[in-house]
This record gives sequence, C-alpha cells and structure tokens, in this order.
Amino acid sequence: MLKVLLIGDVVGGPGRKFLRERLPGLKKRLGADAAVVNGENAAGGSGITAAIAQELFDSGADAITLGDHTYGQKQFAAEIPRLEHVVRPANYPREAPGRGWCTVSTSLYRFAVVNLQGRVFMGPCECPFHAADAALAEIPRDIPVLVDFHAEATSEKISLAYHLDGRVAAVAGTHTHVQTSDARVLEKGTAFISDLGMTGPYISSLGREIKPVLQKFISNVPAKFEVAGGPCTIEGALVTIDAAKGSAVSIEAVRERQDAGGVPS
Repeated sequence: MLKVLLIGDVVGGPGRKFLRERLPGLKKRLGADAAVVNGENAAGGSGITAAIAQELFDSGADAITLGDHTYGQKQFAAEIPRLEHVVRPANYPREAPGRGWCTVSTSLYRFAVVNLQGRVFMGPCECPFHAADAALAEIPRDIPVLVDFHAEATSEKISLAYHLDGRVAAVAGTHTHVQTSDARVLEKGTAFISDLGMTGPYISSLGREIKPVLQKFISNVPAKFEVAGGPCTIEGALVTIDAAKGSAVSIEAVRERQDAGGVPS
C-alpha cells in the first residue's frame, strides 16, 4: 500500500515554520511514504518563490501544488520552469510558465500529482474537466494519480471527483482554508475530500489578521491583509492507495494544532 499525506494551503512564515516542525514527525507517525503540500500562499500569504519551495521540500514535502496565486511573487514565473516537483494548475494557458503535473518516486512506488484550478467564483482559466482528461492521457497508466483541485465551489469539486472516479486515486480540494468533514472513497475507488484545510495561524480569518479583514467587510474600504501570528494548525488528509490498482483504500482527515498558548496538542 502507498500512503500519501496531502497538506492544505501553507500560509506565510508561520505556516512554513509549523510545517517544518510537524511534517517530518507526522509522516513518520502515519507511515506516509510521501507528502504533497499546497504552497500557493507560502510567501507572505500570496504566491511562492524557488527559495520557499526549497524550504518546503526541506520540511518534508515531496511535491508542491499551487493555485490562483501561482504567480503572486513576480520573480516566480521565471523560476517555476526549473522546479520539477512544483506544479501549477494544468488548465492555465499553454503559454503559462511551469507544468500542470509531475511524477514522484519513493523507495517503493511512483505516483503522479496533477494540479487544477476551478472556474466558479475564481479567475479565468480553461476547463478543469477537459484539462484533467488531457493530463490523464499523458500520464503513464500504471501509476496512481492524485489531483489537487484548487477551487472555491464545493459543487465544482464534487463534480470533478465524480468525473474522475475510478480513473485517479484521489481528488482533494484546496483554496478555502477550511477543512471539510466529507472525506470518503467514492464508488469506483477515488478518495475525495472537498477541502484539506489550512496550515498556518488559526486564530485568524483564513490565516490573515482578523482586524483588517473585519474592517474591510464592515466599511468596504480596502485594507492590507497581513498574515496573522499566534498558534498554528496543520491540516490535510492521509490517502492509502492500492498501488497496483491505482485506487484508494481509505482517506482520513488529519489535523494537529497548538493550543492558544502555543503548546502542542
């Protein structure tokens, strides 16, 4: 059995620090062969850089997925082409720098990671359903496939999971920063969860300081949303896969957090 730990959006410096502290032990305790980490908020809450990607790899990530803030840091468009295990949404235009899927090798297994972005309540991009089909046509058929669907609408995430049921090992939603309670294996063997959640400060508004976000909602006056401090959480899901069949056996939501005093719990 292949066990892959999927980690929800890492937010800023606090999220990176907590990932570095917790991910190695979490992988060991859960018996995970590999970890796939969403890093599109890792640089100050918007985007990522090559240096930060290396920091996530050094923390235990085996692949990094992205999303609507892929190019949030201006230098990253020039950096991403050389980052073999960092993937941006496959349904971006073909001219967009980077790749939409990659393969990861462990000591015993090989699997593929596909990144997609939703279109409902999101920025413009190509059809994620067609892009998923195109990616699967390119990926070797003898390896399991895991999909990070970075999307806002739960209905779009669920629909993609059913579209891919039986063809991929897992479809995990990211982007909303709120872990959902619907982790399950669909009828044809695809593990699904609407959203993995967030890795970062949880006394916050999705990882940002509460006060400016609240003021923006109340006044409609734009404000800068700084990454919050305080205790952190690491959230995601562990997917167990029958590597020979490429289908999921189980999926289990995972969460570890510090209490309000910063004490591990």
